[in-house]
Amino acid sequence: MPKAVLMDHDGAIDDLLSQLLVLTMPDVDLIGVTVTPADCYIEPALESTYKLLQLMGKEQIPLGRGDYYGINAFPSEWRARPEIINALPMLINLPKAPDPYTYLSAPDLIIDRLTNAPGNVTMLMTGPCSNLVLALEKAPELAAKLEEVVWMAGAFNVSGNVQTFQHDGSAEWNVLWDPISTKKLLELELPLTFIPLDVTNHVPVTKAFLSTLATQIDYNLSNLTGQFWALTIDTIPGYYYTYFMWDILATSYLAMPEQFKTEVVKAKVSTRPPNAGQTYLDDAGYSVKIATDVNVEYFYEYLLTQFKR
Repeated sequence: MPKAVLMDHDGAIDDLLSQLLVLTMPDVDLIGVTVTPADCYIEPALESTYKLLQLMGKEQIPLGRGDYYGINAFPSEWRARPEIINALPMLINLPKAPDPYTYLSAPDLIIDRLTNAPGNVTMLMTGPCSNLVLALEKAPELAAKLEEVVWMAGAFNVSGNVQTFQHDGSAEWNVLWDPISTKKLLELELPLTFIPLDVTNHVPVTKAFLSTLATQIDYNLSNLTGQFWALTIDTIPGYYYTYFMWDILATSYLAMPEQFKTEVVKAKVSTRPPNAGQTYLDDAGYSVKIATDVNVEYFYEYLLTQFKR
């Protein structure tokens, strides 16, 4: 029986790639998608999300609109990327997406999907955790319906990827956007698996990978994902900022958990500058699972196979 998965993403290129990857998984039943206005502007991001569902013949999957804005905003240049995605040749002429303000709010859709799921649900989060926390604050009894929460977030034994004012660089962006909700999430003590920078740092978007992917250009998904990833080569705000397969790696965990090394640790999160959003190990913290390593070669081959459709 396919695994029921509810996905919450924040509209960036790697989030949209992750949504496509989920839709290629035969053992996954995607029961809903919610979008957080973090690394995106919400209207074009919902349009991108809907267009990708259309492309895969899955437009019946319900969408939820995040209307909570976090504490520390992502750079506006990053947030504008869905506008470019929507203009790509394979997407620009697809039928118009619904009015984004007709969607349920993201927390309400999460509540609806968990309530009506016949069994337990895996939650995949590739953006901040705010929508899930807001949903469980309204309906705390639904925490029991969560089989596992897989979250691309955090940096435990490595440096963060935040380069901004009044910050020491120790945090990862999905946590920094709303460290208060991250603290609340840890306090809920859910079956939470972090896919942090500790492991995503092993899987950069390399030109060698893109070159191999381009040899599959006759396959629609290889063609489209190659265009998505090509947009990451000049990642703003600086050429020195390497684009990694953050969300894609977290998503692949659904299909190949045995290819990851994980460990159970006790962790906390800082909510104040100069290290707001830093996730750190602490014996007095909350029990979570973190991924520390992955079979890199297997992962890249898995992507090439999944997008050869």
